[in-house]
Amino acid sequence: MVHFVGAGPGAPDLITVRGQRLLKEADVIIYAGSLVNPQLLEEKKDGCQVHNSAKMTLEEVLAVMQEAEAEGKTTVRLHTGDPCIYGAIREQMDALDKLGISYQSCPGVSAFCGAASALNLEYTLPDVSQSVIITRMAGRTPVPEREEIALLAAHQATMVVFLSTGMLKELSSRLVAGGYREDTPAAIVYKATWEDEQTYLCTVGTLAETAQAHQITKTALMIIGDAVTHSHYQRSELYHPAFSTEFREASE
Repeated sequence: MVHFVGAGPGAPDLITVRGQRLLKEADVIIYAGSLVNPQLLEEKKDGCQVHNSAKMTLEEVLAVMQEAEAEGKTTVRLHTGDPCIYGAIREQMDALDKLGISYQSCPGVSAFCGAASALNLEYTLPDVSQSVIITRMAGRTPVPEREEIALLAAHQATMVVFLSTGMLKELSSRLVAGGYREDTPAAIVYKATWEDEQTYLCTVGTLAETAQAHQITKTALMIIGDAVTHSHYQRSELYHPAFSTEFREASE
């Protein structure tokens, strides 16, 4: 059996209880060494084989899984955050299907959740934004034309941008082209929940200069929208005394 496990955003105690148990039981661990906190490997049992996938191709990862399966061993494929977001897991699962190897997925806390916690932020504020767009700039990995940043920006929802720290001037340009004001609140969160986490509030127009001023070139998320500064919003109807629910009658 292969278990795809979300390691969480960085802090070792933000892996799920299930994920931690699977790590302790694993005979083989393949982890994303460029992103996963190595402290998590302290959970491994004696004799567990550990492979750093940052130095491996897909074919090499699959070969390790196949060998472990032939020997009746349990493998944990440890991905950063939640593996369903930019985790490249589908191609691994499809290959395992062809090989007849069983697998399961264990969710994790995504970096965009870790970034919100770093800022004490709520993405979905009433009367501000009720949608969160998770996206990235096109780079070596292309983005479908229909998902171009300017097209998504037209919705004026809260936007979380992954994998784009090196393209912030272009990101700002595309956000403005899509309708965000240059003074729209924004934030840069570097290594959310890690010990060396850094957070910076800025605007759409100052994303690049803010990153440059603090020498941030990778491993950061950009958050765009008025929810960042939460300067105006309506209170929740659910907890309003004039709002009835199946559990509580309105008192006003």
